[in-house]
Amino acid sequence: MGLHLLDFDLFTDTAAEREQATWRFEMRDSRQPQVSLGNVLQMNLIEIHKADRLGLPEGPLRAWITFFKHWQEELTMANVAHEPVKRAMSRIRELSADEETRRLAFVRERALRDEVSLLNDAKREGREEVARNLIEMKLLTDAQIASASGLSEAEIEVLRNEVTH
Repeated sequence: MGLHLLDFDLFTDTAAEREQATWRFEMRDSRQPQVSLGNVLQMNLIEIHKADRLGLPEGPLRAWITFFKHWQEELTMANVAHEPVKRAMSRIRELSADEETRRLAFVRERALRDEVSLLNDAKREGREEVARNLIEMKLLTDAQIASASGLSEAEIEVLRNEVTH
């Protein structure tokens, strides 16, 4: 099951679409539509702006939508009674109240992005090294080397020119 929160209105063509904010889609086979994956792989969409405007019934979903739309509004958030949302709001207050905590969060986020970038660079270097070794063996075509290394044939051609020059 997938839950997708949309920060825009997706369905707006008809009056009925403009008055519905939560959507549930099931996957069905195109040739045998009676065969469905049902709840196993359903997709749930919530158009947050619409849900906020239409006012869903009281409950956890409404509380979370209020949180996503109005988390910076103290008076609105004071009326939310759902405990998990109250805990999330409390955590946001803790994090935003302390300059050092904000700085550390920023540094951590940057470090995580750098780590992903370095890992991607290392993977690319590894693929290029495999491709270079295969090129030097002179046993495979560029298409075969591309398939083995995960690089494109154009990238293999560039590496082949580097290796042979």
